Amino acid sequence: MAITNPRKLKSNQQEWFHYRTGELHVENLCLNDIAREVPTPFYCYSAEAMRWAYSILSDALSPIGVSICFAVKANSNIAVLRLLSECGCGMDIVSAGELERALTAGAPASQIIFSGVGKTRAEIARALEAGIHQINVESAAEIEVVAEVARSLGLRATIALRVNPDVDAKTHAKITTATRGSKFGIAIDDIPELYARAAARPELNVQGLAVHIGSQVQDLSPFRRAFAAMAALVTALREKGLEVPRLDLGGGIGIAVGDNPGPDIAEYAAIIAETVGNLGCHLTVEPGRWLVGRAGLLVTELLYLKDGQDGPIAIVDAGMNDLVRPALYDAKHPALPFHQAKGAAASPRYRIVGPICESSDDFGAYEGLGELKAGTLLAFDCAGAYGASMASTYNSRDLVAEILVDGDHFRTIRRRQSIREMLELEDAGDWQSGSAPARKAAG
Repeated sequence: MAITNPRKLKSNQQEWFHYRTGELHVENLCLNDIAREVPTPFYCYSAEAMRWAYSILSDALSPIGVSICFAVKANSNIAVLRLLSECGCGMDIVSAGELERALTAGAPASQIIFSGVGKTRAEIARALEAGIHQINVESAAEIEVVAEVARSLGLRATIALRVNPDVDAKTHAKITTATRGSKFGIAIDDIPELYARAAARPELNVQGLAVHIGSQVQDLSPFRRAFAAMAALVTALREKGLEVPRLDLGGGIGIAVGDNPGPDIAEYAAIIAETVGNLGCHLTVEPGRWLVGRAGLLVTELLYLKDGQDGPIAIVDAGMNDLVRPALYDAKHPALPFHQAKGAAASPRYRIVGPICESSDDFGAYEGLGELKAGTLLAFDCAGAYGASMASTYNSRDLVAEILVDGDHFRTIRRRQSIREMLELEDAGDWQSGSAPARKAAG
């Protein structure tokens, strides 16, 4: 299926990405001016778009007492984390590396939640020493390890138990996290016994429950089912005399793509209020894509055109190593031409592919781009989440740069990492001898 531009950008349209005098702008800057200074491919973010997204979500959720923690895995750039932290946003992390990024960005440790199924002892220790808000534990085995680490440090670990409620979010299979058989969370039926056992441990401060059903969720009804299940579980635990002061509702709110306007945030807030709003719990949500997805573009240059079986193939300099979502999740990122297309309706249907030596390095078929030629600059839209944070150096390609625009200024917030710098990481070390094999004792 060919993709057309979902925003229907028009001249003088007041939006972060808009056409002015026929040229694509980011806020008040012509994107072409940035591209003259920064080699493609590169990511370009709008600061105002992120502030807007946070304000919309905060305005809807603050009246019902919900705190917001940004899912750092969506975009872990320090400048992005600093911007959101300055807005008042907390952080949801899934590694010690993300913890260091959040702290470096100025996020208070008391507003950081540590999620993820495979935390190491060293990561748990670092989180406890930093004094984060809570650790979301995802198995009985992890509960034991957290208790052991806390005891060794002479600390008490604040935890929440992540619940797998067996709710299908009706999204892509690779970003669905709360169905039976998923690696995430603890089966809902096992929670009461584990919660009681954990609450009895002196090393643990059990503060509540957590849930996360998936990513890019467009239909809000799975949220209602999951949150209703959590409400029933909270009630059941309290009936057993257990305290449940906190409830972490996870993230997963989708964004508008194509003709889909995306979920209604007012309806999302209403679902939270109606299902868990009367429990007296401190509520938290952990959006990632919602806060940054629409704030980013991936800028690329068209290198070659060639004839294909179903029309022209446009080969660009951005590849799946720069933006892996199309290859990994079958994601479709709309493409915006730098120069507003004239006669777009009559223009060819282009298949846009990258330079990586993989058949999956294919961004899809696009219409309405006008006539393309070598040297044409394009921008893949809605690329602010799970773009740069998932980028790699596959095929020994440079790691993509990141640019932040704020009003009529821009700056590099991550410089391009060259092959020369990568080769320096592979300087040969000294050979070391292993332990000699043990000799068999004489009989």
